[in-house]
Amino acid sequence: MMNVHIIYTGGTIGMVDSPQGLVPGADLAGWLSGLLPPGRPAAPGLESLASTSLTALEPLIDSSNATPESWQAIVEEVRAHAAEHPAEPIVVLHGTDTMAYTSAALSYALVGLEAPVIITGSQLPLGAEGSDAEANVLGALRAAISGRVSGVALFFGGLLLAGGRATKSSSWDFAGFASPVAPPLARAGSDGASWEWAQADGSAGSEASPTSPTARATPRPYARHDVVVLDMAPGITGARVAALLDPLPEAVILRAFGVGNVPSDEPGLTEAIERAIDGGAAVVVASQCHQAEVILGHYDTGDAIARAGAVGTADMTLEAAYAKAQFLLAQGLAGAELAEAMGRPIAGELSPRR
Repeated sequence: MMNVHIIYTGGTIGMVDSPQGLVPGADLAGWLSGLLPPGRPAAPGLESLASTSLTALEPLIDSSNATPESWQAIVEEVRAHAAEHPAEPIVVLHGTDTMAYTSAALSYALVGLEAPVIITGSQLPLGAEGSDAEANVLGALRAAISGRVSGVALFFGGLLLAGGRATKSSSWDFAGFASPVAPPLARAGSDGASWEWAQADGSAGSEASPTSPTARATPRPYARHDVVVLDMAPGITGARVAALLDPLPEAVILRAFGVGNVPSDEPGLTEAIERAIDGGAAVVVASQCHQAEVILGHYDTGDAIARAGAVGTADMTLEAAYAKAQFLLAQGLAGAELAEAMGRPIAGELSPRR
């Protein structure tokens, strides 16, 4: 029998209606007590759950307002509990808007944590008719006590996803998250209790190499660094790209077309990117495709920026790439060193190089 610690960070799951719209205010502790009443037979798949404990961040975070400092507050809450209860699984309740960013950020910062961390939330408040809150929380608890998960994972809509592989795919569907490239770690059956696991150990990610600058027992804390996400679009001008990169950010995630192509015939566009790299910014090229592997130089339209020092995200999601850039900057990496480190896996966020 085991205890699971639940950390409520904010989000739709714990909100109630008000004249100003949804605001935090639900009785989460009372709801959990009703969901898991003591003395009654356990819900299927939760027979080994003895009890739950609950803490809430102060202040609660609307996930649309989350920042790297918010990620760090959650990391510290997890570490504080793990210091006293190292083997006790943890479930994090979070808003859906930036849940995938947070799950990736936690996966980097919590490499090597003994207990699994499962992040979940809901599309509808726990008190709303037909809410998905109960199914998601019970699913996260089942994953947490399964003994088959290591690292950080995200449970939502019946899917258990690696923390660094998830992306939000819908703002309304109960199957709100997907893993575009990597298969789910597990799928919950219609009864919620029978699960289909993709691999024997349910590992959510691999650890960093011991020689990696990110391989510290306690990584340096997240802080807010200037990382710009810049989308390419037909007709974007070189002057506009140059203006968006002035003043120069610390890193640029350039969301390009296909496998990493940019409109290279546009006067001044590749030159603006080259100037950013020469100025010390890391330029990391992602794809706008839901499923993609960025291969710079595969076409002429991506070759020029590759020769200038831009690097691709391989098959990382945008959320994983953005959180990784923030994490690496927090570890003291910058420029070409940061760009090179983007291609080394930390927590299973990208596939091994072929």
